[in-house]
Amino acid sequence: MSNFARPVHIGIDGVFYSLAHVPQLVRFGSKPARELVDRPSLQDELNGSLRSFTDAVAYAAHQTFIGNLTPEALRACKAPWFENSIEGASEKGRFGDLVDQGSFYRLLAQADQFNLVSLDQQWLAGLSRGVSDGQRLQLRTSDQIAALIQKGALPLGSGKRMAGCFEPGHAEDVNLTADILLENLAAKATAAHALSSLMASLQMAPMDVDYVISCSEEAVGDRYNRGGGNLAKAIAEQAGCMNAAGTDVKSFCAGPMYAMVHGASLIQSGLCRNVAVVAGGSLAKLGMKFQSHLEKRMPILEDVLASFAVLLGPPKKNQPCLRLNSASFHRVGAASSPQGMAEGLAEAPLKKLGMKLTDVDRYAVELHNPEITVPSGSGDVPRTNYRTLAALAVMRGQLKKDQMEDFVRDRGMVGYAPTQGHIPSAVSYLGHALDALRAGRIKNSLFISKGSLFLGKMTQLSDGCSFLIENAEESWRSNVEG
Repeated sequence: MSNFARPVHIGIDGVFYSLAHVPQLVRFGSKPARELVDRPSLQDELNGSLRSFTDAVAYAAHQTFIGNLTPEALRACKAPWFENSIEGASEKGRFGDLVDQGSFYRLLAQADQFNLVSLDQQWLAGLSRGVSDGQRLQLRTSDQIAALIQKGALPLGSGKRMAGCFEPGHAEDVNLTADILLENLAAKATAAHALSSLMASLQMAPMDVDYVISCSEEAVGDRYNRGGGNLAKAIAEQAGCMNAAGTDVKSFCAGPMYAMVHGASLIQSGLCRNVAVVAGGSLAKLGMKFQSHLEKRMPILEDVLASFAVLLGPPKKNQPCLRLNSASFHRVGAASSPQGMAEGLAEAPLKKLGMKLTDVDRYAVELHNPEITVPSGSGDVPRTNYRTLAALAVMRGQLKKDQMEDFVRDRGMVGYAPTQGHIPSAVSYLGHALDALRAGRIKNSLFISKGSLFLGKMTQLSDGCSFLIENAEESWRSNVEG
């Protein structure tokens, strides 16, 4: 048996996804913030298109993200989803939750160690829902909040009143402005919430986590070290993982996949036993497509901060596993065309395992919600990727041309993840994959993500990573026989 034929498995103990609904932070997204400077009148139009928490909870794509609807059930939902709410929808999911704006502000304040966040004491006293105040919060009067906003603090709105404000961290450092620190602290707070929720769902003690890897999209640092910070360790601290070390892994949208492979490698090496892979929400990506949504008279759908946490560990009997030696990376000299990426991240790794493209039961690709991307002219990203894979299977004689749509339907899925860059990239399907593997509905799933390195103006290259998740029974048998 070759080294690639002999499986190397790492257990996937669980996953948790969260969506923090923050409609009044949409204005601080990169695109809205820039447009509002040029056209302040857009603010009223934007405000009029914001969703309520009830509408966000009842949105079919969100219910799929947190596990209350399967991707198959979502496909059957009447479109547009924003006009056809799910009756009786719950903010609590099979493997995730939705957090309302007030609760998010409290999470933000609890994650703050530098007195950046001030909450209005009257507003907080009237808040009926939310998380426990496990830490002392910085409270101020309404007049004090207003005075701080007048001096440059960012307003944290709640309906028609102020819930609080967010202050800059330094008067002269452009890397510690209020908007950048809000972006970074939002990523920390949402990732820590996802990790804490995952550990609670698994009844796992935080002290048992050995290592935390963050693949969030942020740049923590000061003027002497832009982006050099370690958000993973800050997240671990916030979640109470006092025995854990941690570091960040980044590769634009492909970051989560690399983080999963790195975490699995730490376990396989024997260096760590329990590794958490976490990702916080991207505030900069709120409202990216808001102009096209306003033009189409749609609600602003990019109003949530998405986060997730995955726990990896040694494989257990009857457990879905990541097949570590199936992992494939986009090489420097590899083609970056859609076909080239499919060849390098799907065909090549499957071939070394003795598998064809048609041997994969379900492909997880970039699962961007098409209701967000299509109106802006960005197209249906998942469908495009699935058709590329199907076309490659036709070229290799594994599929007939008239079977392409069957391939897309049966081995793919409708996109449902928020357009938060790292969040849609394959790992958003992991919860559903674990359910399907445990139930025997599929025996494997290939996860594929791509990263646009050229956005940073350092190289024209793209990037990508893939790996196989295998059926639990076959995974255990392979370990025993190997």
